[in-house]
Amino acid sequence: MLNYLDKIKNTESGNFFLMAGPCAIEGEDIAMRIAEKIITITDKLKIPYIFKGSYRKANRSKGSSFTGIGDEKALRILERIGREFGVPTVTDIHESGEAAIAAAYVDVLQIPAFLCRQTDLLIAAAETGKVVNVKKGQFLSAGSMKFAVEKVREAGNEKVILTDRGNTFGYQDLIVDYRGLPEMQSFGVPVVMDCTHSLQQPNQASGVTGGKPELILTIAKAAIAVGADGLFIETHPDPANAKSDGANMLHLDLLEETLTRLIRIRQAIL
Repeated sequence: MLNYLDKIKNTESGNFFLMAGPCAIEGEDIAMRIAEKIITITDKLKIPYIFKGSYRKANRSKGSSFTGIGDEKALRILERIGREFGVPTVTDIHESGEAAIAAAYVDVLQIPAFLCRQTDLLIAAAETGKVVNVKKGQFLSAGSMKFAVEKVREAGNEKVILTDRGNTFGYQDLIVDYRGLPEMQSFGVPVVMDCTHSLQQPNQASGVTGGKPELILTIAKAAIAVGADGLFIETHPDPANAKSDGANMLHLDLLEETLTRLIRIRQAIL
């Protein structure tokens, strides 16, 4: 289902695909080390892989929170990862004017969940010709995401991915409704489960989003069992000191074991 991504490998394996990497591009050295480690694991396990990293974090609880190292600097790091490791890359965009800029450096443009209804943003992303990964809003049903898909397609782009990241549950929690995965697949697009943002605990009094990373495997196992096409996992070698979303990231040392267990489930349901 990802044959429109030229650089993606291991598609013949029958495994789910993976979008993974740090929440934000914090610097060249750490981004390259994370990419190299994940690529080593995914090549070993024959998992199609897309490197993920946000070049800028526009949605933060506090004005003093880390937002990035500079747009062009971060985008060039993503470009280098794609070029040197031969893998596709994905990053968020937040405004229509960013679409063409980011498209010059990455293979997939990601629409953040809070922005998934922004028509101008979806059209701008679609018009670049890049793959568009639209995250489902926490406030939306799975069925309503057909309109996001239609907006991208009506702009002349059939290369759409939908990603679930849970639904708002009260003020400070999220819950995943797995009925939404097959419903979104009925729109004829690959569907991804975001296993890390689904475990966020937003709107904390401290102004720093919390999370439950110990449940990442639980979310992922359920997603694979119901037939998700791909998984989205933010990972870092030192989550406690990550500059963004460390509270719900998977420690990089746990990634290989996690993916190995998930492949067994995938094989069992085929």
